[in-house]
Amino acid sequence: MTDLITTPVEPGLLRGALDVERTAHGVLPHRLPARARAQFPDPYLAMVEAQPSGVRLVFRTRATVVELDALPTKTAYAGAPARPDGVYDLLVDGRPAGRGSVPGGNLRTVVDMVTQASEFRPGPPGTLRFDGLSDEMKDVEIWLPHTEVTELIALRTDAPVEPAADRGRRVWLHHGSSISHGSNAASPATTWPALAAALGGVELVNLGLGGNALLDPFTARAMRDTPADLISVKIGINLVNTDLMRLRAFGPAVHGFLDTLREGHPTTPLLVVSSVLCPIQEDTPGPLAPDFSGGRLGFRALGDPAEVPAGRLTLSVIRAELSRITAQRAAEDPNLYYLDGRSLYGEADFAELPLPDDVHPDPAAHRRIGERFAELAFGEGGAFAV
Repeated sequence: MTDLITTPVEPGLLRGALDVERTAHGVLPHRLPARARAQFPDPYLAMVEAQPSGVRLVFRTRATVVELDALPTKTAYAGAPARPDGVYDLLVDGRPAGRGSVPGGNLRTVVDMVTQASEFRPGPPGTLRFDGLSDEMKDVEIWLPHTEVTELIALRTDAPVEPAADRGRRVWLHHGSSISHGSNAASPATTWPALAAALGGVELVNLGLGGNALLDPFTARAMRDTPADLISVKIGINLVNTDLMRLRAFGPAVHGFLDTLREGHPTTPLLVVSSVLCPIQEDTPGPLAPDFSGGRLGFRALGDPAEVPAGRLTLSVIRAELSRITAQRAAEDPNLYYLDGRSLYGEADFAELPLPDDVHPDPAAHRRIGERFAELAFGEGGAFAV
């Protein structure tokens, strides 16, 4: 067997990360920059921003064998069944060409879902291997697991590797909740933003941050400072299920977030998207609590609908306010658009493809949302149409 060539994993081979941290093992991609990471004490956000949803290794090679050494940090929940290993997607010249996982690694066990208190057990790195590839020159993409913090150690191939050329595609910067992050998607290249990006022919930077689409100023500043040709922000579900703010604070927070984006991207097409349908939160405020009563992980809303007139937020309230705010701003900002999330996944979709845990779509619904977004945003007359 031909000796494999080791190529250091350098930032130039990575796409979709806003920062790359050097570690004792290799490099750790981050989806928020160091300045933003210094401004929050939340261990859950620290975990999800380091889960590389949308981050991929991209290179050109004639290699027929590709190996990647990585150290994953996997997450488990005390009392819940073990979660499967994270999935890596291989794309060759833009087409799916394989999937794999890295065994072993560190294990973070969450012992309290409210406080996110956890126990950490270190583990060994593992190796991902793809073989049987053609010996033609090709673009190779390895999409990293959207559910595992992943330190990249070394790339090995049986032919030299070079950076892939810039294809001149537009860069789409998206921010959203766990649904945008990819919860319940089958793999990193089949989250709805990844599917929509492929259909729209754009380069994705995915700031879908599970549980943390909360109008945080540090996220707005990170987006402001990130080069992008297209921007979308999906707002709603996390604000309701964390019961973070009341209506009085919500409107000014949306304006402030959009103002910050416009500081760095004054004329970039900017699409504000409300939540997809989530029946348990449509008219009932949060907070949201896990519910194992049906023998599976589900969620239930704990708020009182009678308190909505006093300013408690629901998805219905937020959609109405987002529609009003974007219409008001669009009078002076012709590149600002609004999309009702129920056009991506609504009542008919819920009847056909119900939410397995009452909040997150399954793989088939991720595909439907991605296809709908591509049609409505990238298609003729859409906010991102060429």
